[in-house]
Amino acid sequence: MAEKEIVQALTEARNPRTLYIDRISTRDAVKSFIKEDKSIYSAIEACQESIAKAIDLTFSAFTKGGRLIYIGAGTSGRLGVLDASECPPTFGVSPNMVVGLIAGGDKALREAVEGAEDNKKNGEKDLIKINFSNNDILVGITASGTTPYVVGALQYAKSIGANTVLLCCNPYGELFDADVLINVAVGPEVIAGSTRLKSGTACKMVLNMISSISMIRMGKVYENLMVDVQATNSKLRKRALKIVMEAGRVPNYEAEAKLFDSDGDLKLAIIMARLDVDVEKARNILANANGYLFKALGETGYI
Repeated sequence: MAEKEIVQALTEARNPRTLYIDRISTRDAVKSFIKEDKSIYSAIEACQESIAKAIDLTFSAFTKGGRLIYIGAGTSGRLGVLDASECPPTFGVSPNMVVGLIAGGDKALREAVEGAEDNKKNGEKDLIKINFSNNDILVGITASGTTPYVVGALQYAKSIGANTVLLCCNPYGELFDADVLINVAVGPEVIAGSTRLKSGTACKMVLNMISSISMIRMGKVYENLMVDVQATNSKLRKRALKIVMEAGRVPNYEAEAKLFDSDGDLKLAIIMARLDVDVEKARNILANANGYLFKALGETGYI
């Protein structure tokens, strides 16, 4: 990073409130961290309109058969990969629907890959490898807003007509002209330059909203229940049963029977329970409602 960029990046500034964090008690250090973390919420709240725009663009990409692609380096890249990896089990979607790319590849998930973030061309190359198209949306994650790997990817995405989002935590400096800028100004870190702290937490919270609300808009949630969850372990099987009991308004033995008849499809099981129909009829009803459970059940709502 050039000297000019270091001066401009708030993420690199020293925090006057934590100058002596190295010589206070453990309990006072904990209090200091908590106090600093409180600034994250107001910083995100100030970005809510930009976050909503990013979600609308993501939903639009999904409806066109496109994908949500996260790209970043270091902590930012790991956060994108984490969020992407949690979408298939939570929302029952293909692993290709939300993809996380990190500078340096999978190796960089566990250890630093020297110089990976400084190569602008590699961002473009990694998008080309996954056949990135203008139907997809790219969310570049970089606390400083200037990471070459991420900027290179954003430039390529924009050059082919794809929508772009820049998620950063730096109100200073020259930033890429993305379609949506989410600039969460959390202020200097407790430890200068350690963006895995406030910046990382803020970015994780924003990514939670982008992926989760986009999936909600896609009908992957009914009320506040994850009705497309993949019951791949004991805990999730219990959750699936509870969801069918609650949304289907039936006791556990009947919920179990509906889940068995629907081959584990929660939406079909709920429709069968609520509308007293067989699995084929439930499947037709759900298809006619485009996968939205509240519509299949004849309920009103906003879509």
